[in-house]
Amino acid sequence: MVGYGRSCHGRRRARRLHPRHGMGLWGRRARFFDPGEVPLALLSLLSERPMHGYELMRQLEARSGGTYRASAGTIYPTLQMLEDEGLVTAQREDGKRVYRLTAEGESRLAAEGAAVRRIWRRAEAWGDWQDALEPDAWVVSQPALRLVKRALRAVARGADPERVRELLADAESAIDALERGDPELDPAGAGS
Repeated sequence: MVGYGRSCHGRRRARRLHPRHGMGLWGRRARFFDPGEVPLALLSLLSERPMHGYELMRQLEARSGGTYRASAGTIYPTLQMLEDEGLVTAQREDGKRVYRLTAEGESRLAAEGAAVRRIWRRAEAWGDWQDALEPDAWVVSQPALRLVKRALRAVARGADPERVRELLADAESAIDALERGDPELDPAGAGS
């Protein structure tokens, strides 16, 4: 029997039986936006002030801490769709098409308030990971993941979960002290 990943057919079967959920944080999200969320995000940004397409792209990137980078192929067709639906208007200013929210756009945004709040909460959560995506930060990714794996294994094999939590909290405190440049930090470890 051919194992998973051994042949083209095995890989297809493995994907069908154990679908990957994408390349988001921890592999759970394939995309930053769920279906229908890009228009809501754009309407939300335009409710703050009129903007041109490139400015909207930069705002989406900034709101996600740089973890989401919108492409022109996503933004401009969506803006055209919003304009066709009467939710935004566009006027040429200084050679750029500047988009403004219409009254109908404001109504749609108000009706979808919960979804919009969910989008920006997610953006904030992804933004918290921005530093983790820096190349120098990846140097510690494997040791950190090994530590998480060992903690999970220890609890699964009967270790006291509270004690494991304490040890992880000690490690977190030592890293916090290192970030602050704390001179009291024991260079040999957490100082326990």
